[in-house]
Amino acid sequence: MRKAVWLGLVALALPVQAETGGKVVLPSGQEVTLLEVISNVPGAYGLALRYRFLAPEVAREGGTVDAETAGADMDWLCQTYALPKLPVNGPMPAEIIISMSDRDVPFGESDPEATQFFNAYSIEAGNCLWEPF
Repeated sequence: MRKAVWLGLVALALPVQAETGGKVVLPSGQEVTLLEVISNVPGAYGLALRYRFLAPEVAREGGTVDAETAGADMDWLCQTYALPKLPVNGPMPAEIIISMSDRDVPFGESDPEATQFFNAYSIEAGNCLWEPF
């Protein structure tokens, strides 16, 4: 039994990248591409799942999606895209973090030319609850 629990924890500590490249059309009409899902970097409250999306329409120059619209799209992504993908077995994440960027900025790096939005959500009663980030 201990070995199974340990293996489950190791699996959660590895980056999840099997879904990369999937396109998602958001309620705003914006089309985003999943860059990666990261599960091996804890969030502010413990285990976190980070869904990173390429969203060219959030660009400062030439983009059509403002911060408020991006926020609504991220709420939708958490509730209808990320929540259904939570693990059935093993530890549940304490939070889901959704990010959108107009260009592919490697995780943990900054790019002053990039437009990026981030929202963090706790999970309560099967719903995403926005948390200050």
